[in-house]
Amino acid sequence: MSSGNRSEAVDVQKSYEVRTYGCQMNVHDSERLSGLLEDAGYVRAPEGSDGDADVVVFNTCAVRENADNKLYGNLGRLAPMKTRRPGMQIAVGGCLAQKDRDTIVARAPWVDVVFGTHNIGKLPVLLERARVQEEAQVEIAESLEAFPSTLPTRRESAYAAWVSISVGCNNTCTFCIVPALRGKEKDRRTGDILAEIEALVAEGVSEITLLGQNVNAYGSDIGDREAFSKLLRACGTIDGLERVRFTSPHPRDFTDDVIAAMAETPNVMPQLHMPMQSGSDRVLKAMRRSYRQERFLGIIEKVRTAMPDAALSTDIIVGFPGETEEDFEQTMHAVREARFANAFTFQYSKRPGTPAADMEDQIPKEVVQERYMRLSALQEAISWEENKKQVGRTLDVMVAEGEGRKDGATHRLSGRAPDNRLVHFTKPDQDVRPGDVVTVEVTYAAPHHLLAEGAPLGVRRTRSGDAWEKRTAAAPEPAGVMLGIPGIGVPAPLPEAAVPGCGLG
Repeated sequence: MSSGNRSEAVDVQKSYEVRTYGCQMNVHDSERLSGLLEDAGYVRAPEGSDGDADVVVFNTCAVRENADNKLYGNLGRLAPMKTRRPGMQIAVGGCLAQKDRDTIVARAPWVDVVFGTHNIGKLPVLLERARVQEEAQVEIAESLEAFPSTLPTRRESAYAAWVSISVGCNNTCTFCIVPALRGKEKDRRTGDILAEIEALVAEGVSEITLLGQNVNAYGSDIGDREAFSKLLRACGTIDGLERVRFTSPHPRDFTDDVIAAMAETPNVMPQLHMPMQSGSDRVLKAMRRSYRQERFLGIIEKVRTAMPDAALSTDIIVGFPGETEEDFEQTMHAVREARFANAFTFQYSKRPGTPAADMEDQIPKEVVQERYMRLSALQEAISWEENKKQVGRTLDVMVAEGEGRKDGATHRLSGRAPDNRLVHFTKPDQDVRPGDVVTVEVTYAAPHHLLAEGAPLGVRRTRSGDAWEKRTAAAPEPAGVMLGIPGIGVPAPLPEAAVPGCGLG
């Protein structure tokens, strides 16, 4: 966009809103979209605008069976608003746009721009072109035009940040459409990754989460099977970087060198989210998952041996086509053996465009629901038992923003322990900011959080807290980007139906 156009946008203070659905990849892309729009002169619409903005961007997900119905329903609600607001523009991007490129404008002719997963950097140009030409612009790239991290970014946290290390996926899981929409895996240069992390730390960030659709396959482009473990160790040499997390790894690529790097690198947190999907070898084969239950549980055992205090979480799909009661019992057995601190469990639903959607022996919904309830009850009990083991422990909690919905009423603050457990704690007498670290003793455990009711044992003010304070003290920017940052090191709940890795890792 030309400098003249940018000045015009600033003069009239055009507003934008981004609505995000799906996994962390989409969330991180939305930070880029927000950065692009602000670089082009737009400002965020106030929180709760609900479409009352000059530009509304939908960053879509194609994972759910009814993803398209949800999108068109939302677009339909904006149609009369656009009629009443001359100059308003609507853009649709993300995985569903990549998949349904030819039908979005046909079904919703009031949409101005459709763009895909590979060309998010084109959004400002496409909006301007649609405005000048007064017709919809549909541009879907078939391959990545620029690695997303080269684009402007509006990060939602002053103290925690996503860092993409790869895009795309080389797996062929039968329930997943993401590789078809995100493309083959493309790795980023290690030097570029570390340079971005160092720049983020210089800005006050103290926690980063390495992102990839199959994050621990990093290095496949260059044929280095130990590239990911080397990257973790390199993160350990960055001064000021206190916490390193990553999501989502694949069991196939989870090698011993990665476990050793996690255990031996002090700022790599004792936390692992690794999708299991099923405990049945027969179902795993039908899913085209390249491991079996014994291999998965073997990895869990090795991780626990190297890091006894590690908190483990997973994704599980219930009711995959052809799943028998015996298959489901194998999943229950694996859950009992693994003793996850948390599990994101899903009832299987057809994902259009995937091989599993056309498989025979689709499981009746009532059977899937009954199995799902049994699994949820088992995992709830295990989560509670595992959390009770934390009572009496002293934890360093990084203060979060927006994690504790009842904090105001209970006079508490909330944050994340090193293993990513959510901790609510008594508010200290001294001023504490998001990004600061508070030392507490756990006094109570619930299935999904810990409680520290006594006075905090210590408070450490951090550069991240300084960064948060500086950002907050600056002229307040309107808040309204519906990002919903995932809870892996970043302080806000996931968007609706989103979990680490879309549940697809």
